[in-house]
Amino acid sequence: MSELITTKHPSVEERLITSETRIFKAVFPNTTNHYDTLFGGTAMHMMDEVAFITATRFSRQRMVTVSSDRIDFKKPIPAGTIVELVGKVVHIGNTSLKVSVDIYIEQMYSYEREKAITGEFTFVAIDEDKNPVSVQ
Repeated sequence: MSELITTKHPSVEERLITSETRIFKAVFPNTTNHYDTLFGGTAMHMMDEVAFITATRFSRQRMVTVSSDRIDFKKPIPAGTIVELVGKVVHIGNTSLKVSVDIYIEQMYSYEREKAITGEFTFVAIDEDKNPVSVQ
């Protein structure tokens, strides 16, 4: 039987640390373009998902994406590699959060690793009526 552990409301510093989100994915051929590299739209979809999870883990509120700021594609991501997406809250506003997401490429059969894509996403906390509310 599992037990539920409840604690006091964590500090902002604790929430910044515990909300960091890391997700790994394999790059399969069905996610690549005609150059045999990860399709940019697929990368952006994965980044927005990780950013959403990060923002929600930080705030524990309903969060919606309101913008994606500058996404830099620094290296192509070949099929047959592993990617790690890392999301971190980098700014806290009154009703919004900014989340930075980096994608790293890892070769499957070596220890090579390099940053391929970076971007920022802004989220707003909303209530049941979809009105902005304070980020707690």
